[in-house]
Amino acid sequence: MDIPKNKKIYFASDQHFGSPSLKLSKEREMYFLEWLDKIQKDAFSLFLLGDLFDFWFEYNKVVPKGFVRVLGKLANFTDNGISVHFFVGNHDLWMKDYFEKELNISVHFNPEDFVFNNKKFFLGHGDGLGSKDTGYKLMKKIFTNKLAQRAFRILHPDLGIRMGQYFSLRNKKNSSKKDSTLIGVDNKSLSFYISEKLKQEHFDFFIFGHLHKPLEINLNSKSKYINLGDWISHFTYGSFDGTKLELKKWKIK
Repeated sequence: MDIPKNKKIYFASDQHFGSPSLKLSKEREMYFLEWLDKIQKDAFSLFLLGDLFDFWFEYNKVVPKGFVRVLGKLANFTDNGISVHFFVGNHDLWMKDYFEKELNISVHFNPEDFVFNNKKFFLGHGDGLGSKDTGYKLMKKIFTNKLAQRAFRILHPDLGIRMGQYFSLRNKKNSSKKDSTLIGVDNKSLSFYISEKLKQEHFDFFIFGHLHKPLEINLNSKSKYINLGDWISHFTYGSFDGTKLELKKWKIK
């Protein structure tokens, strides 16, 4: 697919809205909305690579409240012909069909490849890839199991969503104590996954989130790996103008 002249494709991940509370995440949400306002002027497509929310679970008739401005802005993108793709992350893996039916956003549950201007992209959240982290992979299988989701859905939304938010925040606090170690392990596993993928076929760009660390690495003379960082402390994003892919930082006013 060719990108129209003077248009760009944008990439962002790991906003974790709702953490550590709706009130405290509101400021970060405003920064993100300012960025969305800015890029809407020349965006051809927007790719959100997971963990937009710190916790997300869809009941048949209920979704978590508190994110109406972000959801409304994304709906405005698609209403105006800007395609939006959402890759499910480890904090919002209980996505169902709300984004697709209500917001006209394409939802992806696994990494996928795209071609823009003859450049081949491989995109995903980045969690659970490679041969390591078997414990997380087992947990993810349980969480994505249909029976497990139905069992959780039995809980009243007030209780279920509150429980999910509590355990999501608690897990993040425990992880942050050994953050650098986790990033090292995850990044090593992800690097191995990318190198194995490159042996199978060529990709110009690999783009992931999950690590919360902005990274821009030349894999060889023709391939590059970008990690998008986050919208918690880095406020970084990716921009592709049809030729060049750049990792940029949104200036907080």
